[in-house]
Amino acid sequence: MPAVQTRIAILTPFLHHAAGFGGITPWMVKLANGFVARGIAVDLLVNARAETPLSCDGLDPAVRIINHGYHKPQAMWALLAYLRRARPRVLLGAGHRYNWMAAWAKRLTRVPVRVYLSVHENVSVGSAGMPAHKQRQRFAAMRRLYPRCDGVIAVSAGVAEDLVETIGLPASRVKTIYNPAVDAILLEKAAEAVSHPWLQPGEPPVFLGVGRLEPQKDFASLVRAFARVRARRPSRLVILGEGRERASLEALAAELGVAEQVALPGHVDNPFAWMARSAVFVLSSAWEGFGNVLAEALAVGTPVVSTDCPSGPREILADGRYGPLVPVADVPALAEAMQTTLTQPLAAEVLRQRGAVFGVEASVQAYLEHFGL
Repeated sequence: MPAVQTRIAILTPFLHHAAGFGGITPWMVKLANGFVARGIAVDLLVNARAETPLSCDGLDPAVRIINHGYHKPQAMWALLAYLRRARPRVLLGAGHRYNWMAAWAKRLTRVPVRVYLSVHENVSVGSAGMPAHKQRQRFAAMRRLYPRCDGVIAVSAGVAEDLVETIGLPASRVKTIYNPAVDAILLEKAAEAVSHPWLQPGEPPVFLGVGRLEPQKDFASLVRAFARVRARRPSRLVILGEGRERASLEALAAELGVAEQVALPGHVDNPFAWMARSAVFVLSSAWEGFGNVLAEALAVGTPVVSTDCPSGPREILADGRYGPLVPVADVPALAEAMQTTLTQPLAAEVLRQRGAVFGVEASVQAYLEHFGL
């Protein structure tokens, strides 16, 4: 009889077409593709409304997408039925709600599945804006459920340390595995042309930010810092992404007199080509889990500046060796680092070598070793 193919199930929050635009989706796509390349069957278990298109750019067609429904009770019963039917070797949760479901599935099903949970944000900082009672409920659930699983994976050492301190998880139960940020597809896309006039030869240098236009990314500080740099030398700022802060960022740029030098094109299908043609990439976030975009910018040889936010940038930039780290929301320090990096950038090859550290193969291998596969 032929050997039964090893199967991994990933319980993931959503699918969309922006596979290269931050969040859990690019992590999931690259990890799933990496498992498939190793001969492992992969199921993506999603909770989506019936009318949601279940597709994602860049996902290997061998990956099976299964929708368990949007509502929690329905999705939970569907998950239990799936485990009994498909009997995967590993169930990997991605994000708090899906970690919660995976952990409960571990308790409720008698199927011998190994359950791992992945944490993609600094829990204490990411929960700080919640009402106190919701924060207590969230932490209590994590304290109760997470230790009962086979392991917890943190996407950075800072996230791991925060889990130990905030939730009280034993350090031996938390494994740090960096995100699979860089692959051959990223490098191919980085070489593609960009039609935007600001990125053509002979134009003033462009600072680039990428991410959701939300408070976490603190693009307001980036706009303010850019206005200081722009007062000293011709330059431009592009922020790729969409979100609820668009209007306020546009108003801020107008107030600071740099509206004509700031562009917010929204979502673009290929942010890597924009990274490769920008003079400096800037991450201005108040907090992160890992900071994929920093690793991606390094991989295409673009100099970077980052806030020293929890968690990820300090690890990616090796304590500032590969790009300056500045305090969160410190506009003068951010402006000075942007100016210095623009005039004294590190060599592109040095940056590319650092970016390669966060490649898909290393991450996939670490996951499989941790799973015992």
